[in-house]
Amino acid sequence: MLRLLRLLLLLLLLPPPGSPEPSEPPGLASLSPGAPPQAPDLLYADGLRAYSAGAWAPAVALLREALRSLEVLGRTRRDCGASCAAEPDAALPAQLLGAPQSASGPRAWEPLLLRATLRRAECLTQCAARRLGPGGAARLRVGSALRDVFRRREPYNYLQRAYYQLKKLDLAASAAHTFFVANPTHLQMREDMAKYRRMSGIRPQSFQDLVTPPYWAAYDSGLELLGQQEAALALPRLEEALQGSLAHVESCRAGCEGPEEQQPAEEEEEEGSQGGLYEAIAGHWIRVLQCRQHCVADTATRPGRSFPVPDFIPSQLRRLQEAYAQVGNVSKAMENVLSVLLFYPEDEAAKKALSQYQTELGEPRPGLGPREDIQRFILRSLGEKRQLYYAMEHLGTGFKDPDSWTPAALIPEALREKLREDQEKRSWDQEPPQPKSLPYWKDVLLLEGVTLTQDAQQLNGSDRAVLDGLLTPAECGVLLQLAKDAAEAGARSGYRGRRSPHSPHERFEGLTVLKAAQLARAGTVSKPGAKLLLEVSERVRTLTQAYFSPERPLHLSFTHLVCRSAIEGEQEQRMDLSHPVHADNCVLDPDTGDCWREPPAYTYRDYSGLLYLNDDFKGGDLFFTQPNALTVTEWTEAKELLQEEEEEEEEEEEEGETLSRDPSPEPPSHKLQRAQDKAGKLLRVREEL
Repeated sequence: MLRLLRLLLLLLLLPPPGSPEPSEPPGLASLSPGAPPQAPDLLYADGLRAYSAGAWAPAVALLREALRSLEVLGRTRRDCGASCAAEPDAALPAQLLGAPQSASGPRAWEPLLLRATLRRAECLTQCAARRLGPGGAARLRVGSALRDVFRRREPYNYLQRAYYQLKKLDLAASAAHTFFVANPTHLQMREDMAKYRRMSGIRPQSFQDLVTPPYWAAYDSGLELLGQQEAALALPRLEEALQGSLAHVESCRAGCEGPEEQQPAEEEEEEGSQGGLYEAIAGHWIRVLQCRQHCVADTATRPGRSFPVPDFIPSQLRRLQEAYAQVGNVSKAMENVLSVLLFYPEDEAAKKALSQYQTELGEPRPGLGPREDIQRFILRSLGEKRQLYYAMEHLGTGFKDPDSWTPAALIPEALREKLREDQEKRSWDQEPPQPKSLPYWKDVLLLEGVTLTQDAQQLNGSDRAVLDGLLTPAECGVLLQLAKDAAEAGARSGYRGRRSPHSPHERFEGLTVLKAAQLARAGTVSKPGAKLLLEVSERVRTLTQAYFSPERPLHLSFTHLVCRSAIEGEQEQRMDLSHPVHADNCVLDPDTGDCWREPPAYTYRDYSGLLYLNDDFKGGDLFFTQPNALTVTEWTEAKELLQEEEEEEEEEEEEGETLSRDPSPEPPSHKLQRAQDKAGKLLRVREEL
């Protein structure tokens, strides 16, 4: 109720449209440089008031100060936590660390623990007061609703329009791009971004993300360089990505100790919660541990995505091992493969690589072991997991382990069966979700970052679409490497391993999900690559169902990672097609124009899709015909599928180009937008479903 009243109060305080611009923002002292930060919630609320009144300069100042205040609060919490943990009196009493109990009794540890807790609280309070002014962190406490607002980067949505009104177009483009990265399905922002890109006065470098941690750029460029066999150039970027990832985990963990982290749980348990001292301590500690464990998933989740990159830290170690091996640094390669084995002790590919490195090094080298930062990461995480599983077993708390590498032996035996049942539970065992309308799915496109570039009308047919943005360049590189590794191993699967089932003039190499899993188990290809192939198949299925069949589920029939290449010397005077005109689910009779839904056609199929991973080839055009298999109804060149359509020629409209006139930057009525943003061109390969 209190939260609702606060919201109503904010709405009542908003000035009516057309009010004169205030001389200075209401409710706050002047924002002087070097002054202690003010409360982010008050700054943000006053920033919205100024925005609503059309006071663009004060709105910018307030919103920027709200962002700065929140950043200072987080940095202070991290710095104070680290400095107080290093204080001489910060160590736990020896008795709590396993030393023999004193003669004073079995509970002598209790006052020692509580005294150490009080000392730590005193240190943190004094440190925050020095950094943040009187009241410290308590004065700047941020509620969960406002944290969600900042997590969604909503202040940048308001900032971009305010900057635009102030004619600061480069700053507007930066703010818009920052918001759009985390909200790629925001239709109004997509339209505004297209308008910004058409303004010649805006420099290309202005389209920069002001928030995303730099380790993502290092991660993507490192994988791309490694895929291009540039291991020496990839190594610094991969190391930067790993160190940045670990640093982000630490930053996230420091934020878990704030008072706001317990707020949602307190609100849920407000009624009927009568726990004592130790129950309250345990409850708060469990919430802190749960938050800390989630930090790895938070670090592995790209802005604008809903799910983390699987095995983010171990996969980076695998890539580092591969890169060091390629440059001949066997010691470093061994260090990273030993680190991988800390996560997965039975990983066959890692054990095989370790044996190879040991043979190359010859005599054992003392001091050569896993990376120290990874050892600390593993030991700390396992210790926290033990406490959380203990709480699950004995206190009835919940915990969803975000890591697939957690040893089964760590989980109490009483919980293993229950957790196994939860993982194996089928979706039909639960209440089915209410289906959403077809326009909803076609507008949102379900997956973040996916854009419609051609619809059925533009493709001169029905149930057709060209979509872009399903994979990142790094993910494309992983699948390309998977195909390359499988081809080098002589593994071909699908279509009975024939040279090409469609043309004698081409080489056809394919890899199914099953074959990829078998090769990964044998150590021939990487497990992350094989896993990604399966995950990408599921993404394609989900997107196809969302766009074409939201009212009924679709199931995968076949996934094939395919590489087609022309055979040199056999292309002259060639008259055949790379793939004859056909329909997947029926036998086409060109003479009568009928398509018989009977074997050997795959009669159970409803939709087929192609996913391109690279664009460095000629040919590959896609066309549709009438049932006679001769009259072409639509011909789409491969370059049209792999590149955004050129913008229509139009006069420069820098002055006349206007953004949405909506007083607040909310999305307009949903309608499909054609992608106009040429940034982020993806490398693609062809995959057939």
